Amino acid sequence: MPGVIRIVALASVIACVGCGATTSGSSGSTSAPVYTPPTSRAPTTTANTTPTEVNSAQEGVIPAGQELDVRLGTTLSSKTAKVEQRFEATTVADVTQNGRVLIPAGSTVRGVVSAVDPADRLHRAGSLTLSFDEVNVRGRSYPIRGMATSVFESGGIREEGTTAGVGAGAGAIVGGILGGVKGAILGAVIGAGGAIAATEGKDIELPAGSILRIRLDSPMNIR
Repeated sequence: MPGVIRIVALASVIACVGCGATTSGSSGSTSAPVYTPPTSRAPTTTANTTPTEVNSAQEGVIPAGQELDVRLGTTLSSKTAKVEQRFEATTVADVTQNGRVLIPAGSTVRGVVSAVDPADRLHRAGSLTLSFDEVNVRGRSYPIRGMATSVFESGGIREEGTTAGVGAGAGAIVGGILGGVKGAILGAVIGAGGAIAATEGKDIELPAGSILRIRLDSPMNIR
């Protein structure tokens, strides 16, 4: 019966192909594959121009760690900026929770230059450290603590002017009307403590219209 034996063995091999199971000891038990969630350590190359949903079970509460993108209203440079210099930015997209807009696009976010390190003749790169301490929502000011985590280049109003005709809510498209997003600003890196530094010994310059992604370091309750 040699032919029969070979057929049975071949059938056993076929039955095991693609099973992917592993045995443990002599009991023959199998172990399922372990799911590894994706990490967010990879560098981000685009800013958010769509409504951002808040991940919080508490109504009206924006938790610490929440990120939002804001557009600078003025140019900031490590060559000319001064410590304690105030500046303003506006939110690029609505921040929502269960269909409710907590922070409309176009809301004013205020910040301060907390440290400046200009480039020097020894090719030390210039850097800026920016802190965010207030956001104005529908005429009401709320204190915040925030720092920059990414910086992007704006395409300008001419590149994105056509978005005014889309059928979205006015707040949701304010960021798009003001200008598109080209991607991460070349030569800018963000280190520990939110310091935005240039490369190759140059001063860092953030033109008006640049988009900063900021992370809230304390929760915010929108009433």
